[in-house]
Amino acid sequence: MISVYSDFSLDDMTVRYLLDGETGHIGLQLFPTGKKDGLVPRRSDLSEIEEIKRLSSFLPRVPRAWCVQPLVEFSLAGDPHGESLGQGMTLRKGNAVIGTRFRDLTVSRTGGDIRIVTESLNGKLGVLTRHILEHTEGSPGLTSWSEIENRGSRPFTVEMITSFNLGHISPFHPADAPGRLYVHRFRSTWSGEGRHDVRSLEELDLERSWSGHEMRCERFGMTGTKPVRRWFSFTAVEDRNAGVIWGAQLRWAGSWQFELFRQDDFLTMSGGLADRETGHWFKHIQPGESFSTPQAYVSVCSGGIDELCARLTAMQYKVAVQPPDTESELPVLFNEWCTSWGKPKQEDLTCLADTCREAGLRYLVIDAGWYAKNNGDWQTEQGDWEPSPKLFPQGLAATCKEIRSRGIIPGLWFEFEVAGPHSSLWNREDMLLKRDGIPVQAGSRRFLDFRLDTVHEYLERRVLDLIEQTGIGYLKIDYNETVGFGVDGAESQGEGLRQHVLGLYRFLGRIRERFPGLIIENCSSGGQRMEPSLIEMTDMTSFSDAHEIRAIPIIAANVQRVILPRYSQVWSVLRKEDNEKRLYYSLAATFLGRMCLSGDIHELSGTQIGIVKKAVDFYRAAGEIIKNGTSYRFGPTVERYNYPGGWQAVLRYGRDGRSLLAVIHRFENNGNNGAPLSLSLEGEGMWKVARVFSDQDTRIETRDAALEVHGLSLFSGCGIILSK
Repeated sequence: MISVYSDFSLDDMTVRYLLDGETGHIGLQLFPTGKKDGLVPRRSDLSEIEEIKRLSSFLPRVPRAWCVQPLVEFSLAGDPHGESLGQGMTLRKGNAVIGTRFRDLTVSRTGGDIRIVTESLNGKLGVLTRHILEHTEGSPGLTSWSEIENRGSRPFTVEMITSFNLGHISPFHPADAPGRLYVHRFRSTWSGEGRHDVRSLEELDLERSWSGHEMRCERFGMTGTKPVRRWFSFTAVEDRNAGVIWGAQLRWAGSWQFELFRQDDFLTMSGGLADRETGHWFKHIQPGESFSTPQAYVSVCSGGIDELCARLTAMQYKVAVQPPDTESELPVLFNEWCTSWGKPKQEDLTCLADTCREAGLRYLVIDAGWYAKNNGDWQTEQGDWEPSPKLFPQGLAATCKEIRSRGIIPGLWFEFEVAGPHSSLWNREDMLLKRDGIPVQAGSRRFLDFRLDTVHEYLERRVLDLIEQTGIGYLKIDYNETVGFGVDGAESQGEGLRQHVLGLYRFLGRIRERFPGLIIENCSSGGQRMEPSLIEMTDMTSFSDAHEIRAIPIIAANVQRVILPRYSQVWSVLRKEDNEKRLYYSLAATFLGRMCLSGDIHELSGTQIGIVKKAVDFYRAAGEIIKNGTSYRFGPTVERYNYPGGWQAVLRYGRDGRSLLAVIHRFENNGNNGAPLSLSLEGEGMWKVARVFSDQDTRIETRDAALEVHGLSLFSGCGIILSK
């Protein structure tokens, strides 16, 4: 009834296409090639279950234990759905997708790249679905997306379609794998990004119903243009008994959703655009037209969440833009936001540039407020982008020239997607996004419509020309509000929002085209746009707005699981009243990503600036491990971010296997009654301490393939580089 149609061995992963002879569906099974011998024969039906036996005279047939989940799940407007209690919970399993039948599978190879295209057709409705799976030799993951084409004579309306639909989890148990499947997700709040959330399937009410009748679904996501709020667009499912974990991450800066779906023995994991129910999205497809979904990264491996995340984040580097030469050594930057708090002045910036040069920094970013008129509010005047003559009496270009004369690259903050009430754009409704005919407004922000050429032309003059005139070498793109669920201008408000996001991508491409050497930072109230598509289009992404709080190392470690450290900009705000322990604590956190300093650096004492220089030197020494490595987190779960307790260690092994960066923090109580912290080290051979960044009370030793740290006091931090 169900047969293996084709297998593909892609590095250490096996992609298996399963064909269901009863339904005509073709689906995807993914497993580590090294675990192939662990696959077990499956039961075909539920006849062994006592409750099913008792219903034998009532049921028309014994329920199947499992069936093939189609490669592309979709729903059409007006399409009847089944009677399995799914209405309002999921748009899966409509008649249109049930009526599709496998049509063709083609494979093309170019060098080390492989593309597998699978087509299915609903001949009655003229709906052709196409699933595309790509892999590059040496890559730890796959790229997946879908297309839907109208082969009929009448239009239809798509109201849900998946970018990936990964079923048949877990193939390492003969039935429904009770008590062994766990779901991993990452939560996100403002200044609290990346909290790890792990639940058993049973906790999420995703057990198979006793008869297999009810559809069970955990559907989650985000609507709007801040895609990393509440959740990251990531999910993983772990079979702890088999030691295998599957995961996916979506490349999309707009509304999205994931679904964990179950109706039989297997769990199915899918994701893509937020649908009609969650994202107010539907799309008309005329005869001869087609539609493509955003891409997703998918992977599987032996191991746990750290191993899987290392594979998915490595996919970001695979397609990222080639960074400018200045980024080769991951230089340190200074952002003056926590220095001026929105009132940067020419004389202060030249003073800061002197200190940055002394400390060995490379970028000096002028943050919000440089355009404010007459001491106005930085949040109400975005849009005109004219430097304030009061803050810059000699002009912004002159200030940037002064900064460059000290060997520092000047940077400038923009929030160019919005308009403030004191800008001339505020009432330009012809350039603004609207919902129900009214400009979309969130607090003191309205939003430019990036579908419009007039908006692109305006920003070309006001933003890009200013970058050229002033000699800016670093662009910080901030975004502090969300459009919400949708906008006018298309067949659905969700589709209007999707087109707007594509317009933003187009403008970012224009920036790259005009300024190929420009360093671009992706920021959105910190990390609320920390998703692959924007990470890959920029050079750095803000990890959080957690500028001074004690949870900074916790958040910085959390987000390593969803972004490569080489792209994750971690702040350390330096204050003249900071004692040495506080400086070590704050600065050590920046070794978990890209070092970004702010605060009172120009007012630090000689001893304090000496610690800063020591941190910069250590960071440079660790640069290659930060760029290319694999991270593992150790320590108890930190539940309270405002009152953190316990301890945390991140071990990042270099790509060469002979270098290691350890970043360790102790919080309110380390729970070990003063005993030294001991961490087992991987790999054969003896590790030795090569470099240390810590206060004088901390003592570091290696003993019997373990790293021992003595004397960590409350709220202290250190960095250690080890080598073989």
